[in-house]
Order: sequence, then C-alpha cells, then structure tokens
Amino acid sequence: MDDQELGFKAGDVVEVMDATNREWWWGRVADGEGWFPASFVRLRVNQDEPADDYEAPRAGAGETNDSLPEAQSCKDQMRTNVINEILSTERDYIKHLRDICEGYVRQCRKREDMFSEEQLRTIFGNIEDIYRCQKAFVKALEQKFNTERPHLSELGACFLEHQADFQIYSEYCNNHPNACVELSRLTKLSKYVYFFEACRLLQRMIDISLDGFLLTPVQKICKYPLQLAELLKYTHPQHRDFKNVEAALHAMKNVAQLINERKRRLENIDKIAQWQSSIEDWEGEDLLVRSSELIYSGELTRVTQPQAKSQQRMFFLFDRQLIYCKKDLLRRDVLYYKGRLDMDDLEVVDVEDGKDRDLHVSVKNAFRLYCGATGDSHLLCARKPEQKQRWLKAFAREREQVRLDQETGFSITELQRKQAMLNASKQQATGKPKAVGRPGYLTRHKHPSLPASRPQQQVLVLAEPRRKPSNFWHSISRLAPFRK
Repeated sequence: MDDQELGFKAGDVVEVMDATNREWWWGRVADGEGWFPASFVRLRVNQDEPADDYEAPRAGAGETNDSLPEAQSCKDQMRTNVINEILSTERDYIKHLRDICEGYVRQCRKREDMFSEEQLRTIFGNIEDIYRCQKAFVKALEQKFNTERPHLSELGACFLEHQADFQIYSEYCNNHPNACVELSRLTKLSKYVYFFEACRLLQRMIDISLDGFLLTPVQKICKYPLQLAELLKYTHPQHRDFKNVEAALHAMKNVAQLINERKRRLENIDKIAQWQSSIEDWEGEDLLVRSSELIYSGELTRVTQPQAKSQQRMFFLFDRQLIYCKKDLLRRDVLYYKGRLDMDDLEVVDVEDGKDRDLHVSVKNAFRLYCGATGDSHLLCARKPEQKQRWLKAFAREREQVRLDQETGFSITELQRKQAMLNASKQQATGKPKAVGRPGYLTRHKHPSLPASRPQQQVLVLAEPRRKPSNFWHSISRLAPFRK
C-alpha cells in the first residue's frame, strides 16, 4: 500500500533486518526490502536450517555411510526443536488465557455498574471454556513429552484426542467481530479506557490493548496446522508418532476449515434475512428458523392437481426447505410468497420424459417431490435437460449440507436470528442496501504510521497463509434481480 511497504505471499521466508518496532518490522525478500506488519508473520522454528530436507547423501565409490547417522541426528535435533516450540508456545498461550480470565473477566464481573452479563459475553465470548480445554490439552502434551530423548515424544495422539474440543473455537471466532464492535463503543468513554488499563497493570500484562489480547485465540487455532506440518517434516516415516502426526495435521486442517465455514455461514444470515424482507405477502416462520444457506435457485413449471394446471414459479432451495414465489405481472423484480416445502419429509424422484401416470399429461425434463408421510407429491418441470440435472444435484447437496450440520452441531441461535431480522427491517425502512463486511480478523488492520528509520538485525520468519474470502456473494447474487 505504501512505497516502503514490503509485499510477500503466504509461504515466503522473510529476513528481518529490524524488529525493534512492536508493530512494524523492516525485512527483505528476494524482490526487495520494506516495512511489514509483525502480526502477518511468525518466527521460524529453525534459524540455521541445512539445505533441502536433511536427506542423507548417497554413498558413492570409495565413500562410507558415516554421514548417515550424522544426518539422522540432525533431523532428530530439528524434531526436538519443533516439539520444544510447541510446548513452549502452549505454555505461553495458557498464561495469556489465564491473564485474560483473571485480569479482565474476573475484574469486569465485579463492576456490575459498568458491565452487564450480556456485555461480558459479547466481549469475551467463551474464552473461559477455551482456557479450561487448553489446560487439559497442555497437561496431555506434557505427559507425552520424553524428557530424556525429546525427539521420541509422541504428540500426535494428543491432538487427535482433543480435536473435538478445538471446535469450541468456532463460537469464539464467530463472536470476535461483535467483541471488536462492543470494545470500540466502550473505549470511546474514558472511564472504560482507564478501567481496562488498570486491569492490565494489575495483572502485569504486556503493553497491548484488550482487543489485541482477544485476537490471540483466533490466531492460535490457525497456527496448529503450521506447527504440525513442521513436526511431520522432521518425523521419520518409521517413527512411532508418524501416522498420528499425519492424522493430526489432517484433523486440525479440518477444524480450521470447519471454523471458517461456520464463520462464512453466519455472515450469510443477514443477506438471507434481507432477501426474506423483500418478498411480498410472506407467511409462516422466518427462513432463519430452519435455514442458513441458499443452495440453488431458478424458475420451474409447477404442475398441480387435479386439472394438471401449469404455473411458472421461482424456486429457492435452502437447507431444509424449498421456497417458491410468483413474479409480479407488471414488475418482474417483485416476488410474492406462494409456499414452502419441507425437504426433511420429501423424496426427490427423477421422472422420465413422456406421459405422467398420475396426472395423465405429457411432461419433459421433470422430477417429482414425494412426501411419504402424507402421500402428497409435487411435479416440477425444467425448461432444459441440463437445468433439470442441476436441480437434482442441488437437492443432493442440500441433503449433504443438512447431514454435515447435524454432525458438526451447526445452528443459528435465537439471538443471531433476531438480530439479522432486525437489521433487515431497519434496512428496509431506510431503503438503503447494507453490505455485510468480512470479519475484522480477516481484513487488514490499520497499523500505526510506518517507522521513519531503518536499523539492522537478522531473524528468519515464515509468512502466515491468508484465509480464503467468503464466496457466498457469488451464490446470493442470483437473488439480486428480485430484491425489492
């Protein structure tokens, strides 16, 4: 962004020339030198790393295998370094969580005149639950640590045993943007600024603002795959821990992916609430009571009994329900609610082209939604064969989405639903579209001004991978022409 800022991509190794400034470091990559935010990188575990991946040289004519034990010893030392770093960072992280819980949460609860319980829940989320889980995790890691021969320690099993516990980070990450908003509001008042600073000083914490401390759990859950990848790199395939580390890496990547997916889904609910508020004559419960994802949408012909009457309707497939609407005859961008079908009770049946046995009419590109409980069926026809196939695949995706949500326990709380509907009603009242922004910890934070001087010192760092932006806008954009 600035002439003196250093650009790099995920995975780049940056040589740090100056790390005296807390916010910005001066570094060098192949393309040049410049300032970059210290929070965008992490310190590399091994500063003096030999070339390649410590592969032992092959013995040629007149050579011996004396170098093989030496190379293996080097790799064992590298594994020891990684294990020590994992344990060290976990202990530091536990202290960090304890400082937040004892230094801030406990003190805030004493001041009922300043904080309500709802405010504390918004600011700190479930950080106390995270603290309890992390204490158990660290204890398990230390039990697996081999003090005499650290490289033989088997940490992979610990990650596998606690992988379900790490899913509580999802709630924390989802709440973090709300915490930032609430803190921003409170810190406009000087009494809260003084109170938070007093909490920090009493706990003897480093000079970072509360929002900086609260960002740490979000960063921590994303670092586990990086640490495990490095541990796997220096674990011999014959090592007893190799398969566990490999499985743990896969599991922690899935946890991080699950957290990102839940965050994306929760960002979508405002758009769904806005879409519902644009539909005329809406009846029944809100969409968000049972749904949180638009799977597919398009125009279909609905053939109804008993006269086999054809109706053109717009269908919107969400998880657990299918909404259908009628276009206004004059204003085609206006939709009127006509009904919904519960997908949990329906079976999708492919119908061959030809005469339908039930309605005695010829149909083409059709499929039937059959309800086994009531015996009701709904015959729907697409215009083209490829459109029909897209709908059939969409119905399969909807069932898979519901199954995954049940397995992972994903749901929208009553508070989140009400807030989304309130935001939608406010937007409709003003008549202005409201953009749903990315979460604060996925956007670039505003840092202090760039330092003016350039001192020297050397450390190696490894860039953090960027998180993928939400792709929901691509899906929901299909609704744009029908927004009121």
